[in-house]
Amino acid sequence: MAGEPVRRRRARRAGAPLALLLAPLLLSVSACGGDEGAASPGRTGADTAASQAAVVIAPQDGAREVATSGALKVTVRKGTLRSVKVTDAKGNAVDGKISGDGALWRPDSHLGSSTRYTVDAVAVDARGRQAAEHATFTTLVPKNTFIGQYSPENGQRVGVGMPVSIRFSRGITRPRAVEKAITVTARPAVPIAGHWFGNDRLDFRPRAYWAPGTKVTLRLDLDGVEGRPGVYGTQAKEVSFTIGRSQVSTVDARTKQMTVVRDGKTLRTVPITAGAPGTETYNGQMVISEKHPVTRMNGETVGYGGEYDIKDVPHAMRLSTSGTFIHGNYWSGRDAFGTRNASHGCVGLYDQRGGGDSGTPAAWFYRNSLIGDVVIVKNSHDRTIQPDNGFGDWNLSWEQWRAS
Repeated sequence: MAGEPVRRRRARRAGAPLALLLAPLLLSVSACGGDEGAASPGRTGADTAASQAAVVIAPQDGAREVATSGALKVTVRKGTLRSVKVTDAKGNAVDGKISGDGALWRPDSHLGSSTRYTVDAVAVDARGRQAAEHATFTTLVPKNTFIGQYSPENGQRVGVGMPVSIRFSRGITRPRAVEKAITVTARPAVPIAGHWFGNDRLDFRPRAYWAPGTKVTLRLDLDGVEGRPGVYGTQAKEVSFTIGRSQVSTVDARTKQMTVVRDGKTLRTVPITAGAPGTETYNGQMVISEKHPVTRMNGETVGYGGEYDIKDVPHAMRLSTSGTFIHGNYWSGRDAFGTRNASHGCVGLYDQRGGGDSGTPAAWFYRNSLIGDVVIVKNSHDRTIQPDNGFGDWNLSWEQWRAS
């Protein structure tokens, strides 16, 4: 019994090294087990290496006086573009497309002038790792500008012959860029095409007269468009107008009668006086572009010298830029209407001086006409009116119209 404590102490001393030897082994086993249950970058976790994709935004960050066309693009090397977002200072997005191979993004159209833009682009490399770039830039402030003066006016109700007509304050030498920035749409939809008259006027019309009730919308996105070298548009505007009932009036210079047809039915036949021999009225399709209860007509303004100067022509409606009107006439005598042509090229309807009698043919026609109504003249001993003289657009065939 006396030796028992000695054996136990020896046993404990003998066991101590075994425990010390087992401890590292247990720790090693525990560490291995933990490795199998956790993410490992080298085995099952995400790849944390940098993306090989290199995104390049042009123009560079902070650039100023940037051109509104051709300067903006986003490219990527060793990768594919995943998204490109371009917005102006108001948050309006710039539409654009990524190329089929994902290497290039360009905007669909020009940018606005004097505008700050923000670009955010994201690309991925072959292993799906993302790379992003951010930039801001400001477009140029134009020193020379142009605008387009349009007709008809927003909210106006017009006749079926009214084209959309835009006159530019500066001659346009880059018509395709300008035309691309203008859209004209109709509801219900019909094909619509533009036609240039010279370098400062662009009209739009369908193949045939508008259908009654059509709503037409004009969108001008000219801000930033370079219409000629160094001259930029400034407008971003949308206007709409509505087509009223159909009214087409046909003047026969031989019979000296005008037939007014509304929505396919004859409304009235009115005796007229057209241009006298030597000053005949143009033939062709014309459109009422202005209406004046009373106006002055002076021969000196249209190349007839002092042959006439009538200060109170009643119920006057313009048919051409060169001075053709359909108007009330009180000075030729009532018996002239329907019997002889006595005017200097206009179409005259019987009227009273001052236009105060609402029952005269001229007063009736004025009251029943809209800007945009069609007046056709036939059987006159003169040429057909030129299509750019007023709204003579309809004297061109659809093929001729689209060929401009």
